Amino acid sequence: MPLLVVGSVALDCVETPTDKRDDVLGGSAVFFSYAASFFSPVRMIGTVGEDWPTRHTRFLQDRGIDTSGIETIAGGKTFRWRGRYLPNMNDRETLEVHLNVFGEFKPTLTAGHQDSRFVFLGNASPTTQLSVLDQVPKAHLTVADTMDLWINIQRDELATLLRRIDGLVLNDSEAKLLAEDENLVRAGHTVRAMGPKFVVIKKGEHGAMFFSEHEMYVMPAYPTPRVVDPTGAGDSFAGGMMGHLAALGRLDPQSLKEALAYGVVTASFTVEDFSLDRLQGINRRDLDSRLAEYRQMLSF
Repeated sequence: MPLLVVGSVALDCVETPTDKRDDVLGGSAVFFSYAASFFSPVRMIGTVGEDWPTRHTRFLQDRGIDTSGIETIAGGKTFRWRGRYLPNMNDRETLEVHLNVFGEFKPTLTAGHQDSRFVFLGNASPTTQLSVLDQVPKAHLTVADTMDLWINIQRDELATLLRRIDGLVLNDSEAKLLAEDENLVRAGHTVRAMGPKFVVIKKGEHGAMFFSEHEMYVMPAYPTPRVVDPTGAGDSFAGGMMGHLAALGRLDPQSLKEALAYGVVTASFTVEDFSLDRLQGINRRDLDSRLAEYRQMLSF
């Protein structure tokens, strides 16, 4: 089934301990869409400025991603992020953030987008995410991402969102902040009790944790020795997860476990190069092969 994603479309400048790249393709909706496209048709909603290179749109279209929902704002500038990764590659410093047109992003879905059954709300203001929910009445599965900024300044709106979505994806520090609890297991259960049917906590190089009313488990990261650029890994994880679920068209415990596993292996490819460079060089067979290795690794 087609999968709808609403999120940021960006130009990134990334510095690592060994290399750097300027103005590469980035943004939550971009990483998510490309990762999900290995599994399912994807509809992407976002906004860019007049400085947006049209080659990036063609690149996404060549992948089969529906970019008709990308709005170009006349006279505007595209969202830009500049960051630096520290030697351990787990920590990074945000050097510059220019929201530009994304700061005023008010997505309006067409009739063709409103019938989407699988919906992912990329990191954005809970108010914006709620406005999208109001436009997809036929959604079968709705999952959202969030971050510490919204937890701190829009907690009430986020609380409303949590009561309306099926799943929430966030990282470990955000889960602890939202739950006001430093114990990650308790935090996961607390956040799940706020409304969503399930919660996925991303833990970077340590994988992910899954929480539902009747089940909790941990999915370790795939042990890739080549970590070049972690940017977009979390969004790629979500894209692999949601893409697999949309392809199956169902939501049951076994499908969710498989979806998280696909998310893990998709993210493991993303970190092996800058931007989408590594994902460009693989196909679905590569993902399935690494998933088989991952499945074998977890068997005992």
